[in-house]
Amino acid sequence: MRKQVNHALLFLALICITAMGCGVYSFTGASIPPGAKTISIQYFPNNAQLVEPTLSQTFTDALRDKFVSQTDLTLVENNGDLQIEGQITGYTVKPVAITGDQTAALNRLEITVDVNYVNTLDESKDFDQKFTRYEDFSSEENLTSRQTELIDLINEMLVEDIFNKAVVNW
Repeated sequence: MRKQVNHALLFLALICITAMGCGVYSFTGASIPPGAKTISIQYFPNNAQLVEPTLSQTFTDALRDKFVSQTDLTLVENNGDLQIEGQITGYTVKPVAITGDQTAALNRLEITVDVNYVNTLDESKDFDQKFTRYEDFSSEENLTSRQTELIDLINEMLVEDIFNKAVVNW
C-alpha cells in the first residue's frame, strides 16, 4: 500500500514538473506564447446607447482578474506582450418571449463588447471582434432588483469568451 502511494506521489510530482518546465501551458487550458511575460488591459469605456454607470469598471476589473489569476502574466499599464483594449458598445433590455395577450413573459439583458487583441510576439493571433452575451429574466421582475446579478453573470461569460479566444487554443 505504501509503495502505491509513493509511486502515485512520484508520478504526480513528475507531471507537475513537466508541465511547469514547458512554461507555456497552465492547468486552466491557457496556452501563453513562449516569451510572453506581460499583459496590458485597457479600461473599457461604455459607449452603448444605454449606459449602466458601473459596467465599465466591473467588466474591466473582471477581465484583468481573469488573466492575472489564470496565467503567469504580469499586468502592466501599457505595451504588454499581449494587449487588450476595446469598448462596451451594447447594453440593451428587450422582450424575448411574448405571451398570447401580447405581453412579454421574459426580458433579455444583452451586453456587447468590441475587443482588439494584439499579440506582439505572434501577429497571426491578433483579433478584432465583437462578443455578445445575455441573460433572460422574468418580466414580472424589476431589472433594478436583478441588475447587479445579471451583469455579473454576463461579464463572467464575456470574460471567459475573450480569455478563450486570446489564450486558449482548443
